[in-house]
Amino acid sequence: MKAPHRAIPLITTSLVVTLLSSSPAGAFGGPGSDVRGGTNDSGELSASASQSRIKVTQTSGPTGGKQGTVASTDVNWKPPPCWYEPVFTPEQLKNFSENDGSGDVGLRDGWYGSELWTDHFRDEKDANTIFTKPATVKGYKNYNLGKKGYFWRGVAPDVTEIDDTSLCSRLMFWQDAGQIPDDPNAPTAETLADYAYDKVKVPETEVELKPAAKSTVNLPTWVWLDKGTFQDVKVRAELPGTGLWAETTAKPVALHLNPGTKDAEVFPASGDCEINDDGSIGTPYTKGAADKTPPCGIRYLRATDGAPYQLSASVTWQITWEGSDGSGGDLPDGTFETTQDMNVQEIQSINR
Repeated sequence: MKAPHRAIPLITTSLVVTLLSSSPAGAFGGPGSDVRGGTNDSGELSASASQSRIKVTQTSGPTGGKQGTVASTDVNWKPPPCWYEPVFTPEQLKNFSENDGSGDVGLRDGWYGSELWTDHFRDEKDANTIFTKPATVKGYKNYNLGKKGYFWRGVAPDVTEIDDTSLCSRLMFWQDAGQIPDDPNAPTAETLADYAYDKVKVPETEVELKPAAKSTVNLPTWVWLDKGTFQDVKVRAELPGTGLWAETTAKPVALHLNPGTKDAEVFPASGDCEINDDGSIGTPYTKGAADKTPPCGIRYLRATDGAPYQLSASVTWQITWEGSDGSGGDLPDGTFETTQDMNVQEIQSINR
C-alpha cells in the first residue's frame, strides 16, 4: 500500500499570496485548444486560485469613450466567492508538473514543488487533506493520460473573502469530458452571470445643460440626453470545456440628478428623470422656454462663491441574464455616477 502524502495547509494569508505570486513558465494549451483560461497575463500556464478561465466579451453596446463598472443598488448582494473550474487536460498537467510545479493545488490544502505534484498525479500516492472530506484522496496514475476530460480545481477572485474553509477546497480532481462535477460549488450559468456583473462596462454620464456650465439663481437649468446616447450593454461569459455560458444585459432605465447643494430644487422633485420611449432623457431646451419648468432639470437658489457646485448625474441600469440551460432572471440594479462643475451667478438675465 502506498503511503499517503500529506498536503501542506494554506492557512495564513501571507502563504497564500506567496504561492499565487509565482511565475509559471510552461506554455498553456496549443493551436486550436479551447483551454484559454488558467493563464497569467502573458498567456503562460498557471495553477493559481485567483485566475479564472471564464471568458467575458461584450456583444452589444458602446465600446468607445470613457466607461466604468456599475455599483449594485443592493448592498447585501455579492457574487459567489468561489467555484470549481476545469484547468488541465492530462497532457497539460504532465507538462506543468514535470517542468514547473509552482502554484497551488487547492484553495486551502496546497502544495508547492514539482515532486509533490508528481507524487499524487503521476505516481498514485494518496494525499491527506485538512479542510475537506474524504480526508484521504486516492492518487492518480500517470496524470490520467489517454482519458478525455479535465482536472478541476477551486477558483476564487479573492481567497481572503471566503469565510467557510470547506468551500471550493477539494484538491484538484478529475472529471470526465462533457460532465459537470456533482458538487454544490460546481459552476452554473448563473455563476457566470454573477461573475460578469462587474465586467459590464457602461458609458460615463455627461448630460446636456442649458445654460451650459453656468446657471442663474432662481432660473431653471434644463437637463437632457439625446436619444441613442445610452444603449443596452450586453456581455457574454463562457467557461471553456463545460458548455456553460450566460449573457448579462444592462439596460438604462433612469437618470438621477443631485445638484451638489441643498440650496437647489430638482425637477421632478425626486430627482429621477425617466428614460423616454425613444431612448432620450428629459426635453431639450428651446428658445423661449427659460421661464418654464423643465421635465428634467435644476433650479439653483444661491450663487456659487468661488468653487462650483458638483452636479452629479447617476444612471440606473436594470440588469438581467439568461443562460445556456434556459435559466435566467434579474440581478440587482446597478448605478454609475459622474460629476460636472456648475457655476451659478446672481445676474438675473436670460440667454434666449
